[in-house]
Amino acid sequence: MQKGEDEKTTQKQIKKTIVDLQDKLASLRKVEDYDNKNQPLSDEGKGYNAAKIQLKQRRILRGHFGKIYAMHWGPTNNVLVSASQDGKLIIWNAFTTNKIHAIPLRSSWVMTCAYSPSAKFVACGGLDNLCSIFAVPEAGKENTKQKVHCELAQHEGYLSCCRFISDGKIITSSGDSTCILWNIDQRSPEIQFNDHTGDVMSVSIHKDKNLFISGSCDSMAKLWDIRLGKSVMTFPGHESDINSVDFFPEGHSFATASDDSTCRFFDTRAYRQIQRYAHDKILCGITSVAFSNSGKFLFAGYDDYNCYVWDTVTGQNAQQLSGHENRVSCLGVHPQGQALCTGSWDTLLKIWAA
Repeated sequence: MQKGEDEKTTQKQIKKTIVDLQDKLASLRKVEDYDNKNQPLSDEGKGYNAAKIQLKQRRILRGHFGKIYAMHWGPTNNVLVSASQDGKLIIWNAFTTNKIHAIPLRSSWVMTCAYSPSAKFVACGGLDNLCSIFAVPEAGKENTKQKVHCELAQHEGYLSCCRFISDGKIITSSGDSTCILWNIDQRSPEIQFNDHTGDVMSVSIHKDKNLFISGSCDSMAKLWDIRLGKSVMTFPGHESDINSVDFFPEGHSFATASDDSTCRFFDTRAYRQIQRYAHDKILCGITSVAFSNSGKFLFAGYDDYNCYVWDTVTGQNAQQLSGHENRVSCLGVHPQGQALCTGSWDTLLKIWAA
């Protein structure tokens, strides 16, 4: 009898300890302080000499005849793929500005595109609810008519983002509030991720390929463990839709971009926001975000036709990249860090470098 009562007492103590620790963690996260000017990274960076950057426009890629919605760098050879509502995927050499290949799409309402790690495939998707994967033509066969390698159908809403894990696996996010991990060879979903309560707009794959971040119109960012098949962390803070997410190069942190006119920097070890990037005079939404390879700078594309460069540590604006004549809808950093590409509704892609 005494043993049973002792076990009940111990269980109550453990439950109380768990609740107390959860409350303590919640107080340490201090979500109510996320909009303050003094952020943890700012405090740590006092006395830090702000990094300097001076990017200039070096190339213009002309060839699309509709709004550009997405771009993604290939792994090598200065190639990138772009998707436009003119109904074409174009593969470019960003250095020479030559169009290597143009792939006509069955649906012109494309919203995302991606290059595979081997550069053998490109993928796209949009309002057709499909992820279409194409084999990149071999050298000398650029003019052959391009057929769809495969179409992945399962989502019940538009496809907002897709990113390859390997040539055989890809993750997609959708307006149906889900993300899906696909087996490309079998043309079938392996895992469906369901925790968001709004359209999922963006995903970013961790460098070890076992984790990914998603950003959603429910204003939450989530960290998912593919091995467990579920969300393991949820990051509140934004006041509106999250349009883009990107992992910090070392993989323990990530940035988000939102319609609330802010970018935010979250750390998975601290399980909280550690920096906020905003300015009183910038009041428009943010479409896209990406870190420099060193992690010193955060690039963000805005609805006001500009790309702003933020100092990651101080949270200060380091440079404003002007030149587009419409919304900057997408951007990406060269795999070796040599250049930044911005894409816009003005139908142009621009390459920026020091």
